[in-house]
Amino acid sequence: MISGYSKELVIMSGTELEEPGQLKRAVIDASAGAVAGAISRMVTSPLDVIKIRFQGFWRGNVPALLMVVPYTSVQFAVLHKVKSFAAGSSKAENHAQLSPYLSYISGALAGCAATVGSYPFDLLRTVLASQGEPKVYPNMRSAFLSIVQTRGIKGLYAGLSPTLIEIIPYAGLQFGTYDTFKRWSMVYNKRYRSSSSSSTNPSDSLSSFQLFLSGLASGTVSKLVCHPLDVVKKRFQVEGLQRHPKYGARVELNAYKNMFDGLGQILRSEGWHGLYKGIVPSTIKAAPAGAVTFVAYELASDWFEANLT
Repeated sequence: MISGYSKELVIMSGTELEEPGQLKRAVIDASAGAVAGAISRMVTSPLDVIKIRFQGFWRGNVPALLMVVPYTSVQFAVLHKVKSFAAGSSKAENHAQLSPYLSYISGALAGCAATVGSYPFDLLRTVLASQGEPKVYPNMRSAFLSIVQTRGIKGLYAGLSPTLIEIIPYAGLQFGTYDTFKRWSMVYNKRYRSSSSSSTNPSDSLSSFQLFLSGLASGTVSKLVCHPLDVVKKRFQVEGLQRHPKYGARVELNAYKNMFDGLGQILRSEGWHGLYKGIVPSTIKAAPAGAVTFVAYELASDWFEANLT
């Protein structure tokens, strides 16, 4: 397997020669991110249906897939750009030397950019999932037109502020924890492989299984910490919208002033249980989703790197 960023740029005189390499890197990261997101979504989709049902929601897989692909595409492209800026280099081996807090900051910034870029699809997924059966909105187009007619274009971004508040710690923890576990795995490899002369792998190279475990850990940690913020975000997204009574009380328009007011109201009316509705299926879904996403990205990135050179 070709190392992730081993053939990035050939630095030559003249900045115009650097731009094609930067563009190629962005295409590789965006494409690999899109592939990783699509694979992760398809693999973990059944688990997501269970998760959103426990939170009081139901379906919406097509808009979810439409949301995940651009989200991961933008996220990994921006992540690499931020890390390259922080490290002063676009090479993966230099990114690995970044301090842990820079890994968290890079992940948070990438998550914010990806959220803004894909948010309407996230909202449509939640709206379709919240309606239950019989359906109020037969399809994504119907939900889109209804939201625009009743709320205007800004309605497609309802709940964006609390979502960004959620994504900053979530994406920061996800990428920061992933990088941390990768560093620990590299240290382990150097310690135990260097003493084995029969090993054919470089002492600090990571296996797909080690990448999977790192992604599994990052998905678990970030979801356990940030789940209450996700619950409040979903409430913001569906407030004021139609929902069949069979599937729970309608969330009134402007029910919450802000994220903190939403947390407080849910805590007072439903207790801690309300903030952690669906935590078990949500974590069961988030952990393998994180693992599959990271492994798929690493493999897809290597493949695109090899075939676009």
